[in-house]
Amino acid sequence: MSELRFVRMGFGPDAVEYQEAWDEQRRVHAARFEDEIPDTVLLLEHPPVYTAGRRTADNERPLDGTPVVDVDRGGKITWHGPGQLVGYPIQKLPRPVDVVAHVRRLEEALIRTCAEFGLETSRVEGRSGVWVLGDPVERRPAVGGLALDFDPRLTDEEFDPRLNGPEYAPSNAGQRREDRKIAAIGIRVAKGVTMHGFALNVNPDNKWFDRIIPCGIRDAGVASLAAELGRDVTIDEVLPVVERHLKDVLENADLKPREIEKATA
Repeated sequence: MSELRFVRMGFGPDAVEYQEAWDEQRRVHAARFEDEIPDTVLLLEHPPVYTAGRRTADNERPLDGTPVVDVDRGGKITWHGPGQLVGYPIQKLPRPVDVVAHVRRLEEALIRTCAEFGLETSRVEGRSGVWVLGDPVERRPAVGGLALDFDPRLTDEEFDPRLNGPEYAPSNAGQRREDRKIAAIGIRVAKGVTMHGFALNVNPDNKWFDRIIPCGIRDAGVASLAAELGRDVTIDEVLPVVERHLKDVLENADLKPREIEKATA
C-alpha cells in the first residue's frame, strides 16, 4: 500500500458539516481512483447529526422526527457529533475487494489506540466495530429491578428501549455492565476504493444515542474513552495516537484480493 496521507479537516468550533465532508469524500475518492493522490484519511468532528446506512429500518430512527441523513454506506443508523473522532480512510484496494479484511484493519488500529490509553477493547463476533465487553450475563445487575429472566428485550420483539427510560438507554449500558460499542465502523467500496469509515467515541454526550437504536442493536449500548477511564480525554490527545496506529496497520498490511470460491461441477 502507498504511504498514507492524513488530512485534518476540522474540530471543535471548526467541526465539519456532514454534507461538506461527504462531498469532500467523493472528491478525494475520484482523485484516488485516478491515482492523482495517495491513500488518504480524512479526520474530523461533525456537528450533531444522525446518519443512516442502507440497512436502517424505520423503527430504528428517532421517534420525534429528528432529521436523519441517509447515506450510501453499509450498516445502520448512528450519531456523529462533538467529542467523537471521525475518520474516513479513502484507499485503493486490490479487486475483488476484501471488505471484511478492511474492516478488521480499522478495528485493529482502534483497538490499539484504546489500549494505549489503558482501555481493553475487543471485537464481538457478528458485530462490526470495537467493543468494551460487559460482565457475563449471570453477573450483571438486574435491569429495572427485575430478574434477568424477565428482561423484556429477551422475549418481546416489539420492545423499544427509546420508550422505556434510562434503565434501557444505550448510554447507560456501562452501568448495566453490558457490552457497549466504543467505535462504530461503516464503509462503502466503489471502483475498488473505500469510503466512509469509523467513529471513535472520545468524550461525547452519549445520550444522543438514546433517541435511536444505535446500529440497530437493542441488547447492547455505547461507550466512550472518557467514561470508561473515568477521566477527561480530549480529541487533541487521541488524534495523533489514532493516526500513528492507522499508519502502522494500514501501511504495513499485506493486501490481497478477496478469494472467490470456484464452482465445482
